[in-house]
Amino acid sequence: EASQGHISVVLLGATGDLAKKYLWQGLFQLYMDQVSSGHSFTFHGAALTALEPGQRLMFDVLKKLACPPDESPNRCAVLKDQFLKLSQYHQLKTAENYTVLNREIETLLRQEGLKEAGRIFYFSVPPFAYTEIARHINSSCRPPPGAWLRVVLEKPFGHDLESAQQLAAELTTFFREEEMYRVDHYLGKQAVAHILPFRDQNRQFLDPIWNRHHVERVEIVLKETVDAKGRTSFYEQYGVIRDVLQNHLTEALMFLIMELPANVSRAEEVLQCKLQAFQSLRGLDKNSAVLGQYQAYASQVQEELQKAQDYISTTPTFAGVLIHSDNLRWEGVPFLLTSGKALDERVGYVRVLFKNRAYCTQSETLRDAGHSQCKAKQIIFYIGHGALNTPAVLVSRNLFRPVMPEGSWREAVGQSDLHIFGQPLSDYYVYSPVKERHAYSVLISNIYHGRKDFFITTENLLASWGFWTPLLDSISHQPLRLYPGGVENQHLLDFEMVSGEVAFTVAEPVELLKPNRLMPSDYRTIQSKFRLSPLVSAWSEDLISHLASDIEKTASRTVARSGQFHLALSGGSSPVVLFQRLARHHYAFPWRHTHIWLVDERCVPLTDTESNFFSLHNHLLQRVRVPYFNVHPMPVHLNQRLCVEEDRGTELYAKEIVALVANASFDLVLLGVGTDGHTASLFPRSENGLEGAQTVVLTESPVKPHQRMSLSLPLINKARQVFVLVLGKGKHDITTLLSRVGHEPRKWPISGVSPSSGQLVWYVDYEALLG
Repeated sequence: EASQGHISVVLLGATGDLAKKYLWQGLFQLYMDQVSSGHSFTFHGAALTALEPGQRLMFDVLKKLACPPDESPNRCAVLKDQFLKLSQYHQLKTAENYTVLNREIETLLRQEGLKEAGRIFYFSVPPFAYTEIARHINSSCRPPPGAWLRVVLEKPFGHDLESAQQLAAELTTFFREEEMYRVDHYLGKQAVAHILPFRDQNRQFLDPIWNRHHVERVEIVLKETVDAKGRTSFYEQYGVIRDVLQNHLTEALMFLIMELPANVSRAEEVLQCKLQAFQSLRGLDKNSAVLGQYQAYASQVQEELQKAQDYISTTPTFAGVLIHSDNLRWEGVPFLLTSGKALDERVGYVRVLFKNRAYCTQSETLRDAGHSQCKAKQIIFYIGHGALNTPAVLVSRNLFRPVMPEGSWREAVGQSDLHIFGQPLSDYYVYSPVKERHAYSVLISNIYHGRKDFFITTENLLASWGFWTPLLDSISHQPLRLYPGGVENQHLLDFEMVSGEVAFTVAEPVELLKPNRLMPSDYRTIQSKFRLSPLVSAWSEDLISHLASDIEKTASRTVARSGQFHLALSGGSSPVVLFQRLARHHYAFPWRHTHIWLVDERCVPLTDTESNFFSLHNHLLQRVRVPYFNVHPMPVHLNQRLCVEEDRGTELYAKEIVALVANASFDLVLLGVGTDGHTASLFPRSENGLEGAQTVVLTESPVKPHQRMSLSLPLINKARQVFVLVLGKGKHDITTLLSRVGHEPRKWPISGVSPSSGQLVWYVDYEALLG
């Protein structure tokens, strides 16, 4: 056959664990698959070890390579022999070593009269070594123009958004995006790799049901029986969320929720749709997760890392996380991602459970069990291990008979008496791969073919870390539930979903609770007045729930009295948690009779993320049922320009308030306090809004965007109730100062808030109050 050129494969870390277990076998498989494709190959193992011992270690691994069962022993022996002849070991330690390797490749090609097609560098080394190796390859080991370079990287790709960005930025200085292949070996697992093709080939059945109206929930699960023994130094740094959820389980999630591209085999289209799916995910907070740690972990850490006896690890070894997507297809559908060590079984699966609207009148025995409409309807992508012990795709017989690619998947016959999710196997159409292939063989083949959609792009990686990092930050000091491990966990790790949050079902057994934790209730004795007005204080979470309840009580009382409730809300970051709380927990809130006004607004378009209305809409309005005409954004954007005096936006808003709000007196105004003492958008030494007859004013902020529209102090003081919310350590200084100063609105606008005939209540969390 005419040669299509030569490919050199360089495996860095050739004597390491991953190389021994999977990579050499994957490269051998590639060679067997491609030996007659017209490409010629050489394989270069490389490590820091010196030539003699390195060579010995590497060839010990190569001698143990195995052929797939369907290969004839003779052909196997010949191929293995050739593969060994084409493989050599190099010590790659210094810049000089890389130059020598490059020379050797060039010399070989010249001698054999071959043209270079490309080079693959597989980094099976710890990430701290990436940058240096990348620098050497870029400066002295690139193939000549016209040949391609593919660099394969193994996780971890950073530890959070910031470190991932830093590593990505370093690599970008040496390699182009299309040259980098970041491996997530889950994308090579046959059941996971088949999710998109399955959705594509079964569009006619799935199109009507692949949405929130038909899907009840989705579970993406990876359970392990092993613990972290021997790996605690890695585990202490990463923990279960970074190790499994941020990458493997999230990738499977993307395949389920992304919109199907027109052409599933076009990598760019797939990657584009995947990125859009990331952007649709709703942010996580610490109530989105339940966390556990197996009991022996702490002593394993103490022993392996020589920690003191009283060392307490906050690393989770179990996590259940509830995720929602805000795109219309999936709104409201719970996606549960769960993984843990020291659990009762080793299994991985993706399970899509459909709502069942059937009621069957006749008893079960009279019906054809396999097709009964009353049985659960589900599609399961079975990743491996567990009861089936093989990758598989299962579809309930009462759903549809799926289309499966003939050459690569076959229907499993001879149904055994196994039960999967409480149903006999005979209730499903079951398909398994004709040829089981290891994930790394699949991935190495895709690297050879240049299929980028089986790998993690930089954008994709940063989107995933951007999604997970806020959760990781918020749980870094969360108490973990201790569990004994294995079968003894019983119901200890069961959790349930309640109004968009997750919590363990069973209360924590007393003997597992850690003693001497300072409980928030110990603090309840703090004074109950602040600046002569009532003060409510608690830890921020309790404070927000208290405030949300007080707002709901005020709303219900007001609606009962006058038929409607006029609520004016401030922007900024503090109210966001309050908005989320109201949307998730206050179903009795009289939204239908509530008018929502803004206390202040930045002079930006309403669709700008800086806009207070945008934040209010995002976190509250789109999740509750306020009538459309009861929502009153400030008119900052008129005649295609922003906050121009002669457009009279302030007068328009003032007129609207007078027309709809009795005596222009709001039922409740919610304010915050800036570190400089501003409230609403009334800043120290403000030209307008602190006194005088004008009720809505334009103001200047010291920070960008500078222009604001705001309710004036006299209008705020006409309200029946004013609540001031102050959260966080950052507000401690201003809180202390305000407890001492008098009525000086020109210096501290917030000190001018004193409703003439209404009530003022301060809601200040312990961090702001006590520092």
